[in-house]
Amino acid sequence: MRFRAKIVDIACIQHFTRVVSTISKLCKSCTLRLTPGKIYFILSEQVANGGVSMWCELPQANFFDQFQMEGVSTEDNEIYLELIPDNLTRALKSAQAAKLVKIKLTKKHAACLTFDIELPSLTNQSSTVVHDIPVHVIARRLWGDYQEPTMPQFDVSVYLPPLKTIKTVVEKMKNLSNFLVLSANRNGDMTLKVETDLACVTTLFRDLEIPSWSREEESGVCPSDRDPEEMAEARVDIRKFSQFLAGQQVNPDRIICNIVDENILHFFVLHEDLSLQYFIPTVAV
Repeated sequence: MRFRAKIVDIACIQHFTRVVSTISKLCKSCTLRLTPGKIYFILSEQVANGGVSMWCELPQANFFDQFQMEGVSTEDNEIYLELIPDNLTRALKSAQAAKLVKIKLTKKHAACLTFDIELPSLTNQSSTVVHDIPVHVIARRLWGDYQEPTMPQFDVSVYLPPLKTIKTVVEKMKNLSNFLVLSANRNGDMTLKVETDLACVTTLFRDLEIPSWSREEESGVCPSDRDPEEMAEARVDIRKFSQFLAGQQVNPDRIICNIVDENILHFFVLHEDLSLQYFIPTVAV
């Protein structure tokens, strides 16, 4: 297996840093999947056991000036690496004014992603900072555990309100309860609710936009005869929802929220350079 890549454009370095920073805020460890055309950050916890799942997909050409790899074989031309994304963030933060960043898969004391960061200098000689980030190579036989999640059969799909607004509301609600009920209908109404022994606090958003899905995608939606006024809801761990909102460092264009009634919240982060899906399972009362 071989992998080497290079980023020269400073805007691409900074953008890639924001992507990795988002990932590091969403999970402590994840899987980095490398393919010739795309790279993926994957978190595949057991939703049935209350874990969240994440799937982030980036076309490598949007970030890298050079990108070369050889996977485990000609037929399986991919590489799967387990790593701690916060280590990537720390390495990239030292590259915010870099002339170029080189990344390659190396073997030192163990398998590593080595970042060679060339920094500008007042003299003719440039300085280089090297970060060796430990990784664990995932065997081919385990790749099946890291496949793209299927689109859930959601009951309601709606665009979230502006990120800054909803973050402010959720941060205040987090002080009242460990759980939040998010409800929405097909008319664009959404409520966020927390309950305690002494109070029930609800925030209502009206006239939210409804996403337009293609015919193929609409096949994943529950029957169209659902009453537009009927609310679908999900009771979730408010800390996980807050973590998702706080993690959005890439300034997404829009965020779609799909609700499978009393089962799961599925978020689809829309950005021209990447797509990110995030799944939060419901918590029983």
